[in-house]
Amino acid sequence: MFEWMAWTTPVAVFFSCIALMLFGMTLWEIKSPTVMRRGFLPIATTRGDRLFIGLLSAAYINLIFVGVSGRLMEWMALEAEPSIWISFVISMAALALIMRKG
Repeated sequence: MFEWMAWTTPVAVFFSCIALMLFGMTLWEIKSPTVMRRGFLPIATTRGDRLFIGLLSAAYINLIFVGVSGRLMEWMALEAEPSIWISFVISMAALALIMRKG
């Protein structure tokens, strides 16, 4: 059923983190309902809004990294493509920033 997708360890960790975040956010929302607030994003957002925006940002960061990694290998004269763990760390840092300050 999932043979078409490249289920590597970083991909599995990425999707596991998303599932854990959704579960954690659900419990957090039940325990402490959210309020609208403004951060650096140009709109007033709730925790769920910031999570959604952060997850979209993380997905785009990973897609951009996958698309650019071949070029990075050429530009930096690397022997192999850069590890996908780099984009995972960058995307999770961006998500954390959006959740905290967005």
